Amino acid sequence: MSKIDDMALFVQIVKAGGLAAAGRQIGLSPASMTLRLNALERRYHTRLLNRTTRKISLTDAGSRFYEACLRVVEEVKNAEALLQESDKNLSGRLRITAPSDFGRQYVAPALAEYVQLHPGVVPLLHLTDGVVDLVEHSYDLAIRYGNLPDSNLVVRHLASNYRVLVAAPGYVEKNGEPGHPDELENHRCLVMERFGELLDEWRFLFGDRHKSIRVKPALTSNDGAVIRQWALADAGIAYKSIHDVQDDLDKGRLQTVLDDYVLGFQTSDVLTTGLQFVFPSRRYMPRHVEAFVEFFRTGLSV
Repeated sequence: MSKIDDMALFVQIVKAGGLAAAGRQIGLSPASMTLRLNALERRYHTRLLNRTTRKISLTDAGSRFYEACLRVVEEVKNAEALLQESDKNLSGRLRITAPSDFGRQYVAPALAEYVQLHPGVVPLLHLTDGVVDLVEHSYDLAIRYGNLPDSNLVVRHLASNYRVLVAAPGYVEKNGEPGHPDELENHRCLVMERFGELLDEWRFLFGDRHKSIRVKPALTSNDGAVIRQWALADAGIAYKSIHDVQDDLDKGRLQTVLDDYVLGFQTSDVLTTGLQFVFPSRRYMPRHVEAFVEFFRTGLSV
């Protein structure tokens, strides 16, 4: 067997959670799987897995090797896809992860339109306001707001971005409009939660003065689309990216508040980094993935 075959086998073992389970998936006996793994460990003179009768776990070396194997196996799949695809007959899987609210409003309808043009493409859209490991979970691309600490990822700018405070006209009519950030303590604030942390510090810039306000959450969710729906239901004031609420603002369902203050004044904030395509670090990109990127960028009207 080739080294690439052994790398693919190792990935299969780790993803399946054991030698027997992986063997059942690819039609090899537990004894054959053990022999293959032993040969792999002898080749590199290191133990890759800690094994008991009940479970397996990666060693430190095994963990590093697994991440590298994932990239190699993905590169092979991409290289094969390049040979099999044509511009007029695109096909293959298309795994995308995107922020919840932006994904529902923009990515989901774009994917539906794209697969009508290219029915051989099979998409999966994973919506989350958290950060997903693209390599480990085999995503072809992500759409993200904000800075990217992982230098192994490839980034392409998609659109500029800034944040606004919004509320429904009904909420403003009933509760009044704040004239200063300090007045938010008298209002119902709709707050995101990310990885168990409340994003309740709202930042403002007025002239050359910076100000941070720790708001008291009236309602909290880890889903940005839920925050927007609450705002539409007159439940309070939300801190949102302009892309997520632009249509609601245009149609009068929401209005901005505290317009004299700029939100997100720190250089590490969303204000300066915008909205981006993010790809796993790899040399080749299947044409159906590249085609969707251009299709989405061209059709994005925000």
